[in-house]
Amino acid sequence: MKKILMINGPNLNLLGSREPDVYGMDDLKSIENRLTKKAADLNFELGCFQTNAEHEMIEKIHDAKKNNVCFILINPGAFTHTSISVRDALLSVSIPFYEIHLSNTFSREEFRHKSYFSDIASGCIIGLGSHGYELGLIAAIKKIQPS
Repeated sequence: MKKILMINGPNLNLLGSREPDVYGMDDLKSIENRLTKKAADLNFELGCFQTNAEHEMIEKIHDAKKNNVCFILINPGAFTHTSISVRDALLSVSIPFYEIHLSNTFSREEFRHKSYFSDIASGCIIGLGSHGYELGLIAAIKKIQPS
């Protein structure tokens, strides 16, 4: 079974209670459960990981290569705008990935307009709420197994 890894960064563990007007009402566990089931129904294994620590995210990305992950869905959270280290980790493993953001980062504060990942991502899904994760999963599967 082919493996896809979904990585969520800082503060995404607070989904559902953190600024629901910006991030929506779905909590991370319900998103993970929905996507894990959808992936299994399509004969894929989805691993889910959330961290508030940059070094843990980097280690998970490094491990993805060893664990034969063929695609990554990543919402780096605030690391989007700050982490060259996470960018370098993604480049070092050469696993294709989609960058996902619940909110439209371009309609928010100026500092959120810059991403260290968009130019190296296979695609970006921005501003579609939790539905963006589902779209990312389906797009990743189509990229892995084109019809």
